[in-house]
Amino acid sequence: MQFGKPGFWSSCCPSKKWFSHSVTIDSHTVESCFARLTFNSRHARNSMKKIPTEIQENLQFLCVEIDAQLATLASYYKTPSASLARKIRDRAGYAYNLKTRIHTATVNCIAAGVEQDTDKFSLRCIEFIATDLERIAEICRHCITQSEQIDDADALMAKSFIAIVKKVRQASKLILPAVVERKSTIALDIEQINQGLRSAHQRLMKRYISALKKQTHTKQLTLAMFVAYEMKQFDEALLRISETIISANLGQPINFERYFSFQSLIGGVEKDNSDITITPIAETRSGTAISGLSNGSDDTGFMAVYKDGQKQKLKEEKQGLNSWDSIYPGLAPKILSYEKRGESAALLIEHLPGYTLEKVIVNESEKLQKQALKALKKTLISLWTETLNKKISSALFMQQLENRLAEVYKIHPEFDAANSQIGNYSCPSMTSLIKQAHQLEQQYPPPFSVYIHGDFNVDNIIFDPIENRINFIDLHRSRYTDYVQDVTIFMVSNYRLQILDSERRKQIMKVAVEMYRLARRFAKKHHDHTFELRLALGLARAFASSTRFILDKALAKRMFYRARYLIELVLTVNPKQIDRFAVPVKEIFV
Repeated sequence: MQFGKPGFWSSCCPSKKWFSHSVTIDSHTVESCFARLTFNSRHARNSMKKIPTEIQENLQFLCVEIDAQLATLASYYKTPSASLARKIRDRAGYAYNLKTRIHTATVNCIAAGVEQDTDKFSLRCIEFIATDLERIAEICRHCITQSEQIDDADALMAKSFIAIVKKVRQASKLILPAVVERKSTIALDIEQINQGLRSAHQRLMKRYISALKKQTHTKQLTLAMFVAYEMKQFDEALLRISETIISANLGQPINFERYFSFQSLIGGVEKDNSDITITPIAETRSGTAISGLSNGSDDTGFMAVYKDGQKQKLKEEKQGLNSWDSIYPGLAPKILSYEKRGESAALLIEHLPGYTLEKVIVNESEKLQKQALKALKKTLISLWTETLNKKISSALFMQQLENRLAEVYKIHPEFDAANSQIGNYSCPSMTSLIKQAHQLEQQYPPPFSVYIHGDFNVDNIIFDPIENRINFIDLHRSRYTDYVQDVTIFMVSNYRLQILDSERRKQIMKVAVEMYRLARRFAKKHHDHTFELRLALGLARAFASSTRFILDKALAKRMFYRARYLIELVLTVNPKQIDRFAVPVKEIFV
């Protein structure tokens, strides 16, 4: 039995994770939502211009071809014949060739390097739609292959299949106008029809299961269920197509769960029924999409930031923001609204004016850098002092590193060296060193804890030069623990910046050293005698674990060997002289 191939998209583009579960749609509730929204992005000025002629024509031909094959499939179930089956099989190359032409044309447009009438993301979306249309043609062939094995027409329940194919044709006829006219409401109409498809499939499966219980014609009914499985794939293809159309109009990947979470949230920021513009800003490694919301009628900037993604991730961030608001108000953005739906969630938060510290360090003047660093140091001392807690909470740097080492080795397998011996000199593996350092680390916990950011990279710190104010973002890892964790993450995030200009890089390294000096003064003031030892382990953890995000072999090697050196250095420390140990910061940050 052949259950159906995964299709071009799932085999060639496994990273496309934004199509998922089905949701119930009421078109009346969403019409007003689209009326209030204007969608903006990097392609805002071009997003409503026409699709390139070659792509549109081939897409039209592909839609016509798919409709013809669906019509032939319906005719086959009305009057099965070898000629109709052969007709569908013989046209396999037609849909494939049209899809290939669309892919080639979109690649050529993107590679042209000149401004196009349609933006790159929309062109990629048309590629995805063409792939799923060709997938529908493939499903038609699979249905024929499975159906030919059934001898009993009554067991097949062909009338149900005819009804399903009719709905698929009805939905497929809406695809071209939805793409060409860029109407998300038509995409929602496709999904409404798709819901009818799901219901029809569920009813059909119940009938098969009920018939199987009678224990007659079991072989024929089992074969018929395989056909029903193939019919279910129509639903999956149409779902992806409708979500792709909405994504193209929105300017960023989105599924129906995320879209309706967004719909629920926008009421919280709507002003006088004016248009709301959504501008994609970024997407995190975990798949969280970040967008800015602005009043379409003015140019004063964003009035809120919209984040959508996995429910667990955003729930953690919501809890982190609430904690910051109660522990140290004013440092983190305020939550405006939160919605969850299925496994997705959406968070609407206050927009913070200013620049990320990364932008200040890399692009701005030395004067502004000094101003930002001064504000940051003042903020950190205040934060650490006010949240200082005598309860001990170790960061367990070596345990963190051990947990991430497998991911590092996947990207850089050359780092995974076993224990070795050269003459009388033994060279332990990184894993062995980490285990030894972990035992040592447990003997020297921090004398107190403070409330930390948890992911204190330079791109998670906002500096407003007008108000001379520091704010934190991306706070889902915040907790009470060792302040050295934030210090070391910050220092290494500066080192990771891939700046080739030697003078600029020296300036960046000075920022890392300044953070070290600030933390060392704080440690001395609060009698933290094991600060330097924990700093070495924290830096080792940050250097080594960060290499899993770096493909530059030279940079990754420098970072990994710095981590190894620091761990080896710690393991040579005389326990009676822990308080005299010092990290060679200047030598490491060069």
